[in-house]
Amino acid sequence: MARSAILNVMVQAAMKAGRSLARDFGEVQNLQVSLKGPGDYVSQADKRAEGIVHTELSRARPDYGFLMEEAGIIEGRDSQHRWLVDPLDGTTNFLHGIPIFAVSIALERQGQIVAGVIYNPVMDELYTAERGGGAFLNDRRLRVAARAKLPDAIIGTGVPHLGRGHHGNYLLELRNVMGETAGIRRLGAAALDLAYVAAGRLDGFWEEALFPWDIAAGMILIREAGGFLSDKNGGHDMFETKSIVAGNEAIHSALLKVLKKPVKPE
Repeated sequence: MARSAILNVMVQAAMKAGRSLARDFGEVQNLQVSLKGPGDYVSQADKRAEGIVHTELSRARPDYGFLMEEAGIIEGRDSQHRWLVDPLDGTTNFLHGIPIFAVSIALERQGQIVAGVIYNPVMDELYTAERGGGAFLNDRRLRVAARAKLPDAIIGTGVPHLGRGHHGNYLLELRNVMGETAGIRRLGAAALDLAYVAAGRLDGFWEEALFPWDIAAGMILIREAGGFLSDKNGGHDMFETKSIVAGNEAIHSALLKVLKKPVKPE
């Protein structure tokens, strides 16, 4: 596959940050036995990875702004372009020695996501997409799964954790979706969940309480793989509502209908 110059910059930044995370991941696994625990170390690993991404992207495009998980908003002289960066999506997995985490980078141009990269350094899986150029896993072209019926579908989700509300409503939604699908999966890294939808590994996905850096790169991957996206209301304000529903056309539509069912306890 041929990549544009800007996508190559993103790939290089993601892979360099990923190599740093992979080294730190080995140390975190060793720290599991310590009384203090690896939490402080993980925070430093996160910041190191974000610093690498910021340095690499700034060197290539010094005028672009940033929206990053750790550093927040960094205004750029070029108001038309902005990087959305999650240097370590799947922090809790990382903390516990579970090798499901990724670096996620997206490029926003005039309010539209035009390129995305998601890299899992432990599995060495590099997901890339550019608007109009398709979506790829390493060098393999991606398409969303073709299953059209929920009873045949595996659906990904994110479970609200400590500090995030809506547990009651979520459990009722989960009951509704479980009752109509072949199974539910929870990876613990939204960027990879969305990448897995693009790759056809998951048939669909839904989650709430997500930030733009969690989903931006995955959004363009799914669109370029032929998939459909919306917020839980069926609209396209995912960044505002912090919710997302994804799949192929049929699964996306069917999943939305299930999620709109009354969430009343039995």
